[in-house]
Amino acid sequence: MKPEFNYTNNVPERFIKTVKEMDTDDQPREKAEKYGVGVLSIPELWAIILRTGTPGNPITELCRELMRSNEGKLHNLERRTRKEIRDIKGIGTTKSIQIEAVMELIKRYCNEEIPNDEIIRQSSQIYSRMRHKIGNLDHEELWLLILNRRNQVVKEIFLTKGTGTASLFDVKTAIKHAILENAESTIMCHNHPSGATHPSPADDKITKDFQEACKYMSIKLLDHVIVTANGFYSYRDAMKL
Repeated sequence: MKPEFNYTNNVPERFIKTVKEMDTDDQPREKAEKYGVGVLSIPELWAIILRTGTPGNPITELCRELMRSNEGKLHNLERRTRKEIRDIKGIGTTKSIQIEAVMELIKRYCNEEIPNDEIIRQSSQIYSRMRHKIGNLDHEELWLLILNRRNQVVKEIFLTKGTGTASLFDVKTAIKHAILENAESTIMCHNHPSGATHPSPADDKITKDFQEACKYMSIKLLDHVIVTANGFYSYRDAMKL
């Protein structure tokens, strides 16, 4: 058995194997054909998608560097800007767009798992619904969910986008959307890029302001859920609504 070959930036180019020079079992496409894609590492999966490397830098090493630069986590990769991705040697316009497309497919797949006729009974359902949409963003976004009499979400409305630490909220715009959509009830959602789930004083204020506006229009505010990549906070669960 041949010893495992580790790529490093210090290895002379003449000693770096191309994909074709690797043993068959070390080539991602051949390995997938023989054993199934489930045995492939994340860099190997990217190698199948991105297909070609550059002279002296085979696609397998390029994809290892892609994941190394993101601590091996797809969550970190999702947060990278297009420019940051293209700063990795060997990744240009086409490959960066391919990477963005795959990350978008992941998001859409996760959202498809939510049945449209699901009756909302608890905050964890809202978290499952919104986690892949806003949980890993590097800026805040505030969304309004419109529910019917059966507590089914009939529409998700994007309200506003903020910075990494704050979002802007206009109570008049939010209540206007709720009225136009004939909402029986609503749920507010926004994310914390920091990963902290606890609400800020500003979060408390917009929740109170919107609750009062909804009450005046005979619309129920069922919850305000703060979403992060790894957890959530529910005003309803905390008995603050």
